[in-house]
This record gives sequence, C-alpha cells and structure tokens, in this order.
Amino acid sequence: MLGNSAILSVKDLNQMVKDLLTDSIGQIWLIGEISNFSKPTSGHWYFTLKDEAAQVRCAMFRNSNFRTGFTPHNGQQVLVSASVTLYEARGEYQLVIDKLQLAGAGLLQQRFEQLKQKLQQEGLFEISHKQPIPKNIQTVGIVTSSTGAALHDICQILNRRDPSLAIIIYPSLVQGDGAAAQIARMIEIANQRHECDVLIVGRGGGSLEDLWPFNEEVVARAIFNSQLPIISAVGHEIDFTIADFVADLRAATPSAAAELISRDKHDQMKDLKVLEQHLAMAIDHVLLIKNQHLQTIRHRLQTQHPQVKLVKQQTLLLAQRQALHLAIKQTLLSHSNKLNHLTQNIQRLTPKYHIERYQQTISQKKQQLLTNINLQLQNAKHQFVIQTSQLNMVSPLATLERGYSITTDYQQHVITSTNNIKVGETITTKLLSGKIISTVTNIKDS
Repeated sequence: MLGNSAILSVKDLNQMVKDLLTDSIGQIWLIGEISNFSKPTSGHWYFTLKDEAAQVRCAMFRNSNFRTGFTPHNGQQVLVSASVTLYEARGEYQLVIDKLQLAGAGLLQQRFEQLKQKLQQEGLFEISHKQPIPKNIQTVGIVTSSTGAALHDICQILNRRDPSLAIIIYPSLVQGDGAAAQIARMIEIANQRHECDVLIVGRGGGSLEDLWPFNEEVVARAIFNSQLPIISAVGHEIDFTIADFVADLRAATPSAAAELISRDKHDQMKDLKVLEQHLAMAIDHVLLIKNQHLQTIRHRLQTQHPQVKLVKQQTLLLAQRQALHLAIKQTLLSHSNKLNHLTQNIQRLTPKYHIERYQQTISQKKQQLLTNINLQLQNAKHQFVIQTSQLNMVSPLATLERGYSITTDYQQHVITSTNNIKVGETITTKLLSGKIISTVTNIKDS
C-alpha cells in the first residue's frame, strides 16, 4: 500500500490498476451480445460485448481468432474466454479474448465440463465404484424411448444373437423437458422391481441438445445409486455424456450394448471389450486431472508472460488504426447511400424508364398474338388435310384409279348383276380415262 504522501503519475496509476485486474481476476468465461464489430486489415477483431445493463470493450488478436472457425457478426450471442486488462492510454479496462464460441452450444459444453469436474471430484467416476457386468445374463432391462430406433436395434440384435434372453422395457422420454427426470425414475423403478440382471440406459444419436438429458445430474446420480449394473449406450461412438462416465460400462452405441451383453462364441472377446472400456475410462480420468493441472500452469504463464507487455503496445497502435478506419468507412458509406438513393429517384422519374416498360409490354402482346395466329393456321391446315383425305377415300375416282370400271345401262343405272341386263342392250363402261360403249351379245351367270 502507498502512503498518503505518495504522488503517482496517471501512467503509474493505470499500470497498478492493470496489474491488479490481471492478477486478481485472471482468466474468465463471459456471455454476451456482440456489437460494433470491426475487422481491420491487421486481422485483429474489435467489438463490444454487452447485455441488458452493461457493456465492455473487447479485443481478439489474430493469433487467437484464426482458431475460431467462423467470423462473428453484430447481434450474435457468444461465450468467450478472456483475460481482464486495462488499456492504459485511455484508462479503460477491456477484455483480451482467447476463445470465442456461439452461446448455445458453448453454454451446454461449459455446463457439461462443470458437472463432469464436480462429479469427478466427488468420486462418481472412480473405477472402484463400478459393478461388473454379470456373466450369465437371463433378463435385460432397457430404459429408452418405446418408439425410438435404439430400442428396435437392441431388440433385433438380442433376438438374433441370444433369443433366450428376456427383455423388459422401461419406457421414457429421452429428449426435451422432463426427459432426465423420467430416465432417473425408470432406473429407480427397475431397481425396486429387481426383475432384470443388467440395465441398458440410452438412445440413438443426435445433437448435444438432443443428448442433454443424459448430461443431467439427476440421471448421473440415479445411475451411480443403482444396485443393478448399468450399461450406458447414448448416441454414436464419438458422443460422450456424463452418463457414460458414471455407468458401470459404456457402449459406443445402443447396438454395441446389445452385442456386449448377448452371449455367443466369442465370450473372451466380450471380456476384452469390458477391460478396454475400463481402461479407456481410467485414461479419461487421468487425462482430466492432467488437463486441470495444465490449465493451472497455463494461467500462471499468461499472467507472467512477456507477451502481456507486447499486447499493451499492440492495443494502443491498433486502437488508433481502428478509429481512423472506422471514420473513413462511415464517411464513404454515407456518401454511397446518398448517391444510390438519388440515382434510383432519377431512374424512376425519367420518361425513358416508362417508355421502355410500355415497349416491353407491347412486344410481349405482339409475340402472343403472332403465336395464337400461327397456332390457328396450323390447326386449320391440319383439319383441311384430314377432310381431303376422307373425301378421297369415298370418291368414285379413287376406285377407278385402282383399275376398276363402272358399267351403266342406257338409263345410266349402274349394272351390278346379269339380271339387270338383256342381250342386245347397249351398255356404257366408264374408265379412269374415257368411256367404252358396247352391245351385249352373250350373258353368263358366273
């Protein structure tokens, strides 16, 4: 502490405040809405993080933001990991962002890590608490949705590999509000009835939000307190939930759980898988402890690293560059908007604009008229051809063209039978070209 007689410069005071903020607060997680986002040519990001009541300036330098995987924008809710520091030139405190992610998935992931650390410290993940899976299973209990694909897959595999196994279903919601409480209740009911040898608790794949009931503390404690051995079978192989760490055994998928407990010729392989799961959980446990130790060391390094002084210089230079860049950008944008507005008004008022619209309409109507006329002409030609063909088919001339002739008596009646003619009468035979007049000299009936 300084005595009452100590006289400080503003620079010394700001340096003291900066050191106090950095050392006493350290690395923090913060959620808020992005505003005033700026990305100058240097590659650094500058923005304000705000909520309903307050705001704070933030900087995320290029060597950190390139790992983010996306460029944030104004209005986004984000979760950030940051160090609290002071921009000495202005006496304003700010956040130097190390990590940034979207708020929804980020909050769930943070809740996951917090609960995982809490339960791990309480010993819920310890291998010593895990029950062995029985060798001779007679009845299998399943806690899952009665209409889900997971139940279908489990039953299909159990029936194929070991039809003698009895199956008891404890139906429950596995997604949404109330799902975690139902899952925990079904585990308690299965333990009260004690009618199965092992319990499979799980569901099919989905997003982190879909799988979240299996990350709830009520489900974790129900699994831990279960007297029945529990196999956790949630999602796909890459999905890990709190239920997986507490359960006596984790199966990569619901189908894998059915494979593990069903008896076949490869019992030794099954035992090996159990040992592999226990080993994986032990490795996860060790990695968790090591990661916590690493985070502690990293925090100490960040507070004492020479880079902190470099950040101070970068902040001063880049803040001035940002202010200049923003002023130029706003001026150009204002003039550009005015020019676009005036250009649009002129285009709407000029006669050429209306003339072009009317010419376009006339051209369209003209094209439609020509199309209709051509269509009617084609239809008329087609009908004329059809009617001409039909007329030629019934014309007597068509008969003559095929080599036939028409014979009539002196009264011009067509002769169709020898009964209509007598010897000595004059008859006329009409050909395609010309006529033949002859006298009947003989008549034969056939």
